[in-house]
Amino acid sequence: MSTGRVVLVGGGPGDPDLLTLRAWRALAEADVVVADRLGPRSVLDDLGPDVEVIDVGKTPGHHPVPQDEINRLLVEHARRGRRVVRLKGGDPFVLGRGGEEVLACREAGVPVEVVPGVTSALAAPAAAGVPVTHRGVVAAVMVVNGHDPLPASALAGLRDEELTLVVLMGVAGLDDLCARAAEAGVDPSMPVAIVERATTAEQRVTRAPLQDAARAAREVGVRAPAVVVVGRVAAPDLLAAPHLPDLSEGREARGSRPSDSPCTPNGLSERREARGSRASDNSRAVERGRLVGTAG
Repeated sequence: MSTGRVVLVGGGPGDPDLLTLRAWRALAEADVVVADRLGPRSVLDDLGPDVEVIDVGKTPGHHPVPQDEINRLLVEHARRGRRVVRLKGGDPFVLGRGGEEVLACREAGVPVEVVPGVTSALAAPAAAGVPVTHRGVVAAVMVVNGHDPLPASALAGLRDEELTLVVLMGVAGLDDLCARAAEAGVDPSMPVAIVERATTAEQRVTRAPLQDAARAAREVGVRAPAVVVVGRVAAPDLLAAPHLPDLSEGREARGSRPSDSPCTPNGLSERREARGSRASDNSRAVERGRLVGTAG
């Protein structure tokens, strides 16, 4: 029996424009796409009718397809000679259990590749106008899972104002996070920014000092998916110089505006055709349904 392959694709934070070219190429070649709830779900609409889509998305407190079953699906379809794309939100190796899926494939003798993605740990703050590092303010970043207790090193770094803390999956545990930080002696006025649905048209940013952050989130009804940023870089006036635009407002304005030059494989293909002789001689087009990419 022929052996297919598995490609773990980092789908980025939500906006399909932030998919890499390599990710588009993998999707263009896929026979099966095993998709998470987060990430650029809209790209599934561009798959051809012969591509099987398996939804394994999780919601907070509800995991209908356990990780062991996801691993089994990847291996089973690849062993049937199929090209399997595991479409994940963000980056596969940033709190995405990508390492477990790679191990499952390798232990089963299935070829596996990882396509890095734009992690929401960095993209969400950036889309909200929050630089996770800023010269003269902070030069270190720690990314943690909001389902777990904050490590002592994170609390110490916040207390000493030596790092920016980025919390993924942290909405449900926001009260606990704020309480633990306060107990550890973190300045109660430490800025907090909560970015919901980053890089999409529904992006919303809630800002408050640490002592009020949990209450502010409840008042406005913050919901997952959201990224919590704690640190001096989250101060609303950090980039408020007159010559700098408000990046979060710019994102909101762009959200509902159609792109003049869509960054999809179709759009890339059209521009490549227009350039004609400038295209590489050894490139080839791969078309599956409406998805068109360049396969290496």
